[in-house]
Amino acid sequence: MARRRRGDVINGWLAIDKPLGMTSTQVVGAVRRIFNAQKAGHGGTLDPLATGILPIALGEATKTVPYVMDGTKVYTFTVRWGEETTTDDREGAVVETSTKRPDRAAIEAALPAFLGDLSQVPPKFSAVKVDGQRAYDLARSGEDVQLTARIVRIDAFDLVDQPDADHACFRVVAGKGTYIRSLARDLSRALGTVGHVAALRRVACGPFREDGAISLDKLQELGHSAAPMEFLLPIETALDDIPAVALTGEEARRLSSGLPVSLLRVATRIPLSNVANGDTVRAMAEGRLVAVARIDGGEIRPVRVMNL
Repeated sequence: MARRRRGDVINGWLAIDKPLGMTSTQVVGAVRRIFNAQKAGHGGTLDPLATGILPIALGEATKTVPYVMDGTKVYTFTVRWGEETTTDDREGAVVETSTKRPDRAAIEAALPAFLGDLSQVPPKFSAVKVDGQRAYDLARSGEDVQLTARIVRIDAFDLVDQPDADHACFRVVAGKGTYIRSLARDLSRALGTVGHVAALRRVACGPFREDGAISLDKLQELGHSAAPMEFLLPIETALDDIPAVALTGEEARRLSSGLPVSLLRVATRIPLSNVANGDTVRAMAEGRLVAVARIDGGEIRPVRVMNL
């Protein structure tokens, strides 16, 4: 007999304003307990040092996590010049110092080199896997972790403020897999000094923004009442930039069973000029998300079916 999953069936997304000092996993656990949800996950890790938008997926929304992970993120952060640390943030031990402090002109002149696609080596204390083990586990055990550079994308990188000679504040719009700690480290070195992240906040993650977020403290105050449900967002919130295709009831049942639906048949009812072969679409029926699907050789094929 199949083991019954504990908790309630709760489906949707929640934008949590993560507090300082908690891991993303701890926040997921707290949200899951508040909602008594069967299943929960998050849409992009934030370090304990970081605050800001941490999207939490509940129930069937966990099937759309990859689409949030692939989305654009916006960060504000502060670099502390003159000290490089083991972790590239203020939690690590100082391993190198410098007396050089870059001025505004030097900083602004250096920023364009970090725009677009660039090669970035993740911090040694990161969740990147090395031979099946997390880099931070290897680093904590004293191993000299050598990580491979990978291509990340930076769409905007702006100097916002210089509160004093030791600090500079920035705003960054970045793509999937970008490490702000690495960005701070590499910018510092490019300016002929060293530095680390002193403060970090994510102000947007894919479609999730600060104006739609709730603090964990506020959510815990509401407790197990009906009030937390008011902050629950539809599953398709994670798919806001993916075109929708409207299906009939019969087509929806077919797709839900794992079978393809004729694209031509759908196109006879509604224009599909905004989709092409290979595109991902939201398959909808009567306002309900049926599946995340893909256009493939004249057919709409299910990728992730929603059990709603």
